[in-house]
Amino acid sequence: MGHPFPIREIARQAGLSEATVDRVLNGRTGVRESTAREVHQAIADLDRQRTQVRLQGRTFMVDMVVQAPQRFTTAVRAALEAELPSLHPAVVRSRFHFRETGPVAELTGTLDRIARRGSQGVILKAPDVPEVTAAVARLVDAGIPVVTLVTDLPATARLAYVGIDNRAAGATAAYLMGQWLGDRPGNVLTSLSSGFFRNEEEREMGFRGAMRTLHPERTLVEIAEGQGLDATQYDLVRAALERDPDIRAVYSIGGGNIATLRAFEDLGRACAVFVAHDLDGDNTRLLREHRLSVVLHHDLRHDLREACHVVMRAHGALPPSGPTVPSAIQVVTPYNMPAPIG
Repeated sequence: MGHPFPIREIARQAGLSEATVDRVLNGRTGVRESTAREVHQAIADLDRQRTQVRLQGRTFMVDMVVQAPQRFTTAVRAALEAELPSLHPAVVRSRFHFRETGPVAELTGTLDRIARRGSQGVILKAPDVPEVTAAVARLVDAGIPVVTLVTDLPATARLAYVGIDNRAAGATAAYLMGQWLGDRPGNVLTSLSSGFFRNEEEREMGFRGAMRTLHPERTLVEIAEGQGLDATQYDLVRAALERDPDIRAVYSIGGGNIATLRAFEDLGRACAVFVAHDLDGDNTRLLREHRLSVVLHHDLRHDLREACHVVMRAHGALPPSGPTVPSAIQVVTPYNMPAPIG
């Protein structure tokens, strides 16, 4: 395998038994392909976090469970791993459970496996549905603190939410949209990845409320359930554009912006204003190319550092603190882009 890690470290990172890891490493039969992938992923995670593995100090193993497109989970992983050294003298190690979409039973199954196996904390981005609420309750009953990231689950016993004030972000998008559109006619397309993520629902409510106050003459056209994935997003946007020839601007709440722009281009339509969220890899490139007007961004490193601090406080490793304050909403243009993570 060409790695320096002992079997017990790989087993801990993967959440598997040492015997199972040994079978995978030695190519023995009787191991599911998915289990083998977990072992190889654990080795890759350990390699990226190798500065943490050899440190001495109180160790916290944190599980990150995130449902989001790969472009966002890639940014989350990079942000957390960039922050790990700043948490010394404590040692924080992380296991990642990422998925783009899928049945909610698979997501709750992941949370239940963590509850059975044990963890020092779970950082969670998940849809706000009853099944997830119940799974979070089982984690809390198992003594595992839960912190919600980017999108909240307020009906659960989670310890804290870290992220922006999403309703304020939506209102900010409406203000910018009105300023840039000015007196030009046109309807605005609002795009959500799913109606089950509370952050997107709150952004949409903030945007709609501010537009109703500031620009009541504008019609808002909503599409949803593209999951932020390019293949499904393209079809939804193209269908909306074909139905409504007056759409001239986009507020992208849930992503899939490359596909959205391609739909405009394929129909020979211009997008006068495009407001998006998060400086992931796609949006960074689109903003540099001036294909997006502005990106509403928040510092993922700050959010993940705060999430780790909440977990550490839950275990008495840091003194108590006041309520978690929402992250600052950064209005990013092609001319004030922050430095890339790492």
